[in-house]
Parts: sequence; structure tokens; C-alpha cells
Amino acid sequence: MEETETKFVRPSELGRFSQTSELRLLDVCFGMGYNSAALMAALPATSSAWVQWWGLEVDPRPLGWALNHQPFCDLWPGAVLQRLKQLHKSGSWRDNGGQGTMLWGDARQKLKALPSSDQLDLILLDAFSPGRCPQLWSEEFLGTLAGRLAPGGRLLTYCRAAAVRSSLRRAGLTLRSLRPAAQQRIGWSSGTLAVKPYASDPLGEEGPGWTALSAMEEEHLKTRASVPYRDPEGVDEAEIIQQRRELEQQCCELESTSAWQRRWLMNKTLQQASDLS
Repeated sequence: MEETETKFVRPSELGRFSQTSELRLLDVCFGMGYNSAALMAALPATSSAWVQWWGLEVDPRPLGWALNHQPFCDLWPGAVLQRLKQLHKSGSWRDNGGQGTMLWGDARQKLKALPSSDQLDLILLDAFSPGRCPQLWSEEFLGTLAGRLAPGGRLLTYCRAAAVRSSLRRAGLTLRSLRPAAQQRIGWSSGTLAVKPYASDPLGEEGPGWTALSAMEEEHLKTRASVPYRDPEGVDEAEIIQQRRELEQQCCELESTSAWQRRWLMNKTLQQASDLS
């Protein structure tokens, strides 16, 4: 719940959406539903927008398991819990606050079922890591997600991988780095906020839960780690995608990621030594 609040709810800035507007939301890899449920629970009860929701998920079992676990059910307001139950039962929900549709199956194919005219305000990308599930972090899939965003729309993910960030940037999105949760070990980055530029309302370098990419993060995007995952037809298995990327990394002339790590570790050591002196 803490990670959901830090990496998905706060950077969404739900206060931007009022009763007179519509919140169009896509949850990629819905799982047990924490991210969407937390967002819906965080919307102001008296002045919230109409929610148009879609979910992409290959396996309905996690949601079923969660709904059979009372402590999970106790986390949510009654209206949100009812939406989760309806999704599990029939794959959709509709009430006075909005409507939602779950698209069960391979997200690469099911994404095509979203109405092409609907532009999204928020995309929550919570797939398994690129090393486990490169199918949902490929240049092509991320580019398609970016193309679905409305101007000013935000894609949020825990992922900080250079391959993912580079693909999002090539897709025309502006990048920000997510700050860690209060109890999370502070590292060089905690996740990514990617925004479709909107001239009349540009995203600030600092905001609730995010900051500009550091020099270290920017240099990370110039290493071999930034070589993208490629899935040209959207049908390849994980092993094929991984092999394709490894071959491209071997042939490229980018700096090795290990060299980047050593340089920044040395910089940190020198800075600590300077502070002590």
C-alpha cells in the first residue's frame, strides 16, 4: 500500500480532476488491483471526476485470491470493493461514479480493443520486471502506450530501467524520477513518471513524489542498459526478445553499464571522503 501511494497515487495528482471532468485510466497488469483500487479510493467523494477505467491482465486468479482474503477487502471503501468484485465476476463494473472494463489476455493484443478515439489521462504500468516479462516493456508496446496518452497524460511505473526510460523518451514523453517511499531504502532512483508534453500546462521539474532525473540517471540512458527490448510484431516470447536485445548490446558502441556504475561509485566515495575532511 505504501508503494502504491508513493509511486502511483501521489504522482497522479488526482486533485486535477473535478466533478466536471472525466478521468480516463488504464491499469496494465492489474494483478490483485491495489493500484487502481487505491486511486479510486483516493478520489474526493463529493467532487470526483467520472471514471472511465480499463484494465489489462492475463490471469484472473490473483484478484480472486485477494477477494477471498478479508484483510484485503477491509482496505477499501464499499464502492471500490464492489467494483473489484464485479470485475472478478463479470469483467466490468458501472455505477454512479463511472464504468470499467477488464480485458483478460495478452496485453499486447488486448490493448488494441481500447477505443482508438479515447485518450488516457493516466496509465499505471506494473508488469513484472523487464528481465521477467520483456513483452510488456518493449519499444513497440511502450510506444503504443505513449500514443494513447492525452496531452498532459501521465504514465507511472516502479521501473527505472534505462531501456524502458529510453523507449519512453523516444516515444516523445518527458521523464521524471519518482522519489522513494518513506520506509524504502534510498537508491539512485525509485521509478519513473513519463508525461506527454502539454504546452499550456508543462510539468514542473519537482512535484508531489517526483523530481528531475539526476546526472547519474541521465548518463545511465547512454549506456548499453539503454538498448531497448524489441518485439516488432507484438507476439514474441520473452526468450526471443531477450536474445535479440543481448545481440544488439554486444554489437553497440555504448558505454558498458558496469563502467557507469564504477564511475558513479567512485564519485560517491570521493564525495564522502571530501565531506569527512
